[in-house]
Amino acid sequence: MGQINPVFGSIVPSQQQLALQNNYLAFNAGANDFAQQYLPEVYEAEVERYGNRTLNGFLRMVGAEMPMTSDQVIWSEQNRLHVSYENVAQTGGAGSATLEFALGGNPAVSNAIFPNDTIVVMNPTTGVTLKGVVRTSLPGGLGQQVIAYPFTAANWDALGVGATNLKLFVYGSIFAKGTVGPVDNGLGAGSYKSIQPSFTQYSNNPIIIKDSFQINGSDMAQIGWVEVATEDGTSGYLWYLKSESETRLRFDDYLEMAMVEGELSTGAGGVSFAAQQANVQGFGGGINAYGSQGLFSAIQARGNVMSGFSAGTGISDFDQVLKNLDTQGAIEENMLFLNRGLDLDFDDMLGQISGGAVGGTAYGLFENSEDMALNSGFSGFRRGSYDFCKTSWKYLNDASTRGGVAVSGIEGVLIPAGTSTVYDQQLGTNIRRPFLHVRYRASQTEDRRYKNWITGSAGGAYTTNIDAMQVNWLSERCLVTQAANNFVLFQQ
Repeated sequence: MGQINPVFGSIVPSQQQLALQNNYLAFNAGANDFAQQYLPEVYEAEVERYGNRTLNGFLRMVGAEMPMTSDQVIWSEQNRLHVSYENVAQTGGAGSATLEFALGGNPAVSNAIFPNDTIVVMNPTTGVTLKGVVRTSLPGGLGQQVIAYPFTAANWDALGVGATNLKLFVYGSIFAKGTVGPVDNGLGAGSYKSIQPSFTQYSNNPIIIKDSFQINGSDMAQIGWVEVATEDGTSGYLWYLKSESETRLRFDDYLEMAMVEGELSTGAGGVSFAAQQANVQGFGGGINAYGSQGLFSAIQARGNVMSGFSAGTGISDFDQVLKNLDTQGAIEENMLFLNRGLDLDFDDMLGQISGGAVGGTAYGLFENSEDMALNSGFSGFRRGSYDFCKTSWKYLNDASTRGGVAVSGIEGVLIPAGTSTVYDQQLGTNIRRPFLHVRYRASQTEDRRYKNWITGSAGGAYTTNIDAMQVNWLSERCLVTQAANNFVLFQQ
């Protein structure tokens, strides 16, 4: 006769009213599931412990986006208006009237000093300054030779016999009565003075940025117990929605991060450029990943770099920046985008101007009174003839990017709020655009500013026989940093 065991099932009674290991649900204590009798209090929504995790928005605040129809964007920038030379040498020994300077082998730069020009010659080391009038200006031993005579001295010896670091600039001219107009550099009658302006040309290349996300059809039909909630408002209990949304948010950040961090490849370090790039997927055989010059790289190459800024020295460090801006475009309105450390340094710097006592410069400002705490966070200030708006730049603070390290290298940037007037071929009219702007590839038939498409056989797409949905993103763009000499990069 057959037997069954256990008879009438298994009974494991609980003699006490306690939450025992075999009668409650604990997700963190092993393989438990909802088949157990006690359901815990489950928070369906994720906790946003990192707040808003997106980093883009910087370029929308300071720039613009415009289409382009080429593999390269080229622009020209004006050179300085006045005639000036550095590294001028006092040659010929004591008592000499000769000054010489080199043009550095640049054919676009010519000798623009002519007979009868009045000049100022300065020694930046000693501060000695002499003024004089030019007799002749001809090619010489160092490139260009100027024979001129001081107004208040017998010769140029006071500048330092044999000095090579002099600065020379033209401030006017002087002619006798009844003489002809200015002639060329002693080349003979009929060779009249004429200065042809030149310009400096810069360029940048767009890069193609891609990303994608794929989910199979079965998982698209699977409901989870965690409610999706992302920065762009996506919600629901389908986990793939979160994955797709975060991929898109990450791609949006890449569009800005690539414009800020972009670099042009040089093949430096003794390694062949082509050999380096041939190892990159899709490149090689004459096709190279040249890259694109971003904001940081452009300022380091053509702008101003302030290293070791410290609020401990008061406002003197920042005044160095102002003095340098005076020698550039002197754009009145500027924006400061800083990491948290430098942001606080600026607050400390401004706070040191006043002790906060009655009668101090901070008392009564920013709605501060003697009965309330001083608001030591400054969002804007004016120094000299410049206005500055200051904000903390999340990109420099986020631990997943340049934040969260002891020495990040870059602490902030100063960006002028200037614009330039250009003719736009797409619009057919003159437009004003900021110095910092993005160019993206586009034509009448193809717009590559921000492309997004779905392929596969799930999620509403019926383009292939793959049982999945693939979401694709693409953009082709580059950053144009015009007049970088007015930008300042703060480095540690």
